[in-house]
Amino acid sequence: MSSRAYVVGVGMIPFVKPGANEPYNVMGAEATRLALNDAGLDYGAIQQAYVGYVYGDSTCGQRALYPVGMTGIPIVNVNNNCSTGSTALFLARQAIESGAADCVLALGFEQMKPGALGAVFTDRPSAFDEFDAAANKLVDAPGVPLALRYFGGAGLSHMKKYGTPLTSFAKVRAKASRHARNNPLALFRKEVTADDVMNDQVIWPGVMTRMMACPPTCGGAAAILVSEKFASQHGLRKDVRIAAQAMTTDTPSTFEAGDMMQVVGFDMAREAANRVYEAAGVGPQDLDVVELHDCFAQNELITYEALGLCPEGDAAKFIDDGDNTYGGKFVTNPSGGLLSKGHPLGATGLAQCYELTRQLRGTADITQVDGARLGLQHNLGLGGACVVTLYERA
Repeated sequence: MSSRAYVVGVGMIPFVKPGANEPYNVMGAEATRLALNDAGLDYGAIQQAYVGYVYGDSTCGQRALYPVGMTGIPIVNVNNNCSTGSTALFLARQAIESGAADCVLALGFEQMKPGALGAVFTDRPSAFDEFDAAANKLVDAPGVPLALRYFGGAGLSHMKKYGTPLTSFAKVRAKASRHARNNPLALFRKEVTADDVMNDQVIWPGVMTRMMACPPTCGGAAAILVSEKFASQHGLRKDVRIAAQAMTTDTPSTFEAGDMMQVVGFDMAREAANRVYEAAGVGPQDLDVVELHDCFAQNELITYEALGLCPEGDAAKFIDDGDNTYGGKFVTNPSGGLLSKGHPLGATGLAQCYELTRQLRGTADITQVDGARLGLQHNLGLGGACVVTLYERA
């Protein structure tokens, strides 16, 4: 490693419901301009760009960036399902640390449609064939949409193994609403109680209500990473850097464990987190703030354990003790998370970067976690990939 990667600029536009959005290219360009403005840089300073999106044709990254500048730089388009944004960040960080570039843009955007996610290409094998086979074997839920079946099944597995009550997931959603109330970029800012969540529309009896699932949304977010040398030469801020980062993909345990928690990436997340802790010389107890992939309340709960925030099987107690919010051990998703912000797939990982960068700068306004020094990001994509990133206040 020749250089640390510093986060010198971040930008995010408000996430909105499908139909209320600008086209993807407009959203991507706007997020980029916000990040450039935050960094105090012109687009001409960018040497490489990694652009993430899931739903779109080839070279949508170029379509979004050309209005910002046509400088001939390498633009690499990235698709890694729901971890697409953090995969773009992973590649940008590698470019900086390897010395291949000194100033790199990571951009993510998504223009989505209403409703549950579904296959786009139906004339070829699905990337989810093995995942579907595992889910069909482990979960008896005919008619339940794919993503709900996966993550609801994971929550059901935790309930059966550890006696976790359904109300624990409702409490996660209620916590997200309390945090989102103070976030002007969140889609849902109305505070709800656990009872409100429990009494919401049932989409899988005994397993999930509607408010336990994040909504499809459209949006964009971006980050600019630079080397220490570049930051010094250009008088840029050096207050937030990436201390460690790891990406993992599935191992045989995903399908061989016979557990839906493994199917949705528990082992991937645990391995990525452990690699990050080891590389940075810290443990989960050292964290101050966490932005994790709460596409469903069920996934937030099991991810507490995968990241080592609490022992396996103790997530319900962790929630009841208030250790997942302000005043507890870790403030998780102070932004409101995906449950409140929404989840435009390509943008999510970079929106998490936006939030944690502001937290470590101390500029997160009313959502600020006092004295935040270490922030952990967890971004998961089924199919699969998991990226865990540790940010450090320099």
